Amino acid sequence: MDTKRVVVITGAAGGIGAPLVERFLRNGDTVIATDTSEASLKQLTIQPEYDARLLTLAADISSADDTQAVAAFAREHGGTVEVLINCAGFFPLVPFEEISVHDWQHVIDVNLTGTFLTITALLPLMKDRGWGRIVNFGSASVFDGTRNQTHYVAAKAGIIGLTRSLAREVGGYGITVNVITPGLTLTQAVKDHFPPEVLAAQRAARSLPRDETPEDLVGPVFFLASPDAGFITGQTLNVDGGKFMN
Repeated sequence: MDTKRVVVITGAAGGIGAPLVERFLRNGDTVIATDTSEASLKQLTIQPEYDARLLTLAADISSADDTQAVAAFAREHGGTVEVLINCAGFFPLVPFEEISVHDWQHVIDVNLTGTFLTITALLPLMKDRGWGRIVNFGSASVFDGTRNQTHYVAAKAGIIGLTRSLAREVGGYGITVNVITPGLTLTQAVKDHFPPEVLAAQRAARSLPRDETPEDLVGPVFFLASPDAGFITGQTLNVDGGKFMN
C-alpha cells in the first residue's frame, strides 16, 4: 500500500468522515481534514502519534473562496494532493411541497456544487502529481427515491453524473474518479433525525439485516483510494448491505 500520500477529506469531523481520517492516518498518510467548524475538527479523536500528520482547516465547501483556501493550504503544507475524499453532506428531511427555493439551493450547494468546487480547486495539485484518486459520496437513496428528501436525492444523483463525466476527462492525468453510495448509515446525526421505525425498516430491507455503521464504509473508500483500484474509474460502488443490487 502506498503511504505518505497527502489526503484531503471534506466533512472530516462528521460521523463518516472521522473514521476515514483515522484510517488514512493509520496508513502513514498526511491528512488535511476540513469541515465547517474548527471546534468540531479539534474534537477528532486520534492516536497521539498521528498528530504531526493531521492538518485541519475550517471551510465551507459551498464557497468558492473557501475551497480555494483549502487548495492553498494543501499547496503550502503538502505541495501535491494524491487523494481527495468528498465526504461532506447535508440531508434535511423536508416534504417536497414545503421545500423553498432557498432550501433547495442550500442542499444542492453543499452536496453537489461543493463537490464541484472542491475538485476544481484541488485538481491542479493532483495533475502535478500525475497520480490521483477522487472518491465522491453519493447515496443509495438515488436507487429508489426517498420521501421528504427530493433536493438531497437530486443532488446525489448529480454526483453520479459528475463522477462519470469527470472520470473521462481526468483519466489522462492518471486520476481515477469513483462514487460510493451508502445506505442510511447510523451516525449521530441519523440517530438524532430519523425515527426508530425508519431505521428498523432499513434493517429489514437489507440482505445483511443490521444497521449500517460508518466503519462499513471505511474499507470500500480506502480500497478505491489505493493502487489496487488503479483500473477502476467512473464506477458506483453501492455499500448498503444488499438492499439494492445494481
